Amino acid sequence: MRYSLRILALFAAGTVAACSSGDDPAGGGPIAVRASDTTCEVATATLDAGTHVFAVANAGSKVTEFYVYAAGDRVMGEVENITPGLSRELRVELPAGSYQTACKPGMIGTGIRNALTVSGSAPALTEDALLLQATDGYRRYVSSQTDALVTRTGEFVTAVKAGDVAGAKALFPVARTYYERIEPVAEIFGDLDPKIDGREDGATAELPFTGYHRLEKDLWVAGDVSGSGPIADQLLADVKQIAAKARAERLSPLQLANGAKELLDEVANSKITGEEDRYSHTDLWDFAANVDGSQAAVSALRPALEQRDPELVKQIDAAFTGVENELAKHRAGDGWKLHTQLTEAELKGLTDVINALAEPISKIAGVIARK
Repeated sequence: MRYSLRILALFAAGTVAACSSGDDPAGGGPIAVRASDTTCEVATATLDAGTHVFAVANAGSKVTEFYVYAAGDRVMGEVENITPGLSRELRVELPAGSYQTACKPGMIGTGIRNALTVSGSAPALTEDALLLQATDGYRRYVSSQTDALVTRTGEFVTAVKAGDVAGAKALFPVARTYYERIEPVAEIFGDLDPKIDGREDGATAELPFTGYHRLEKDLWVAGDVSGSGPIADQLLADVKQIAAKARAERLSPLQLANGAKELLDEVANSKITGEEDRYSHTDLWDFAANVDGSQAAVSALRPALEQRDPELVKQIDAAFTGVENELAKHRAGDGWKLHTQLTEAELKGLTDVINALAEPISKIAGVIARK
């Protein structure tokens, strides 16, 4: 078996342990979702406004994802990398309105969709002063990161268009750091994330292979960016657009909680395995950025968590320290070792500390959803 598959299996085991079958805070119990390779069966098409738990079981043969979309494919909540036979939970706060649920077998395409209607009214989680403070604090963090994202991506694009292969290679992981930190908000806006950060094997006729990873391939595989100017220009335009949208967005407290966990899923499923930066092997830059972003979301929620579950905060702090100490072993100057320079034992060590962090992080949404 390939090492990457063993890593995924290890992470899946940790994820199963982390999933708990809590009650739906809006009443009733978790909403069952049965996903297969060809179907997405959601137990109900109508809900009362409030916070709900979707319990997603993958009965198919492909890894799947589950999304709740508002108008314009704005992501209200998502859970990714649900391997065959695995069950995962998603907590999401839904005001009255029209939504769609979607399962994505193979994690590609627009998904198998169902209409979902939410009616009535319920107190928003942000009526809690500490949770409102959390969303405001995280919004400030996103603003600072998007400013740097636009600046650094502009420098990267300038180097590409100048034909400066060595300079562009050096700037590539730096620019991506700021994007990887804010993925919970960057992924909300429809097709912008796949245009910016999509990988070659996920490309479609509607969304061709563009963005950072297309330029990564040009730089490291072709070693020639003489024809890459249009791709670079489009990347910068897309980054500026997503930065403007992200600065204007206010994530809900549950989106912060879910985002902190999703970033760790990203680490385990595409950074540790070397899948993400497959041409440059700069995956540890992304790894560190995802952890930074997860920690920022948790920090924003910290006052509310300390009030509601101080013991969980201690567990999370200890687990973050474990990740930081393990990752620090792989420093190289101002950056990180290449993925190809890490041994199997070193990758296993990184996997273990991410699993140890993911377990308490997975409990945050349940704590935040308490009335």
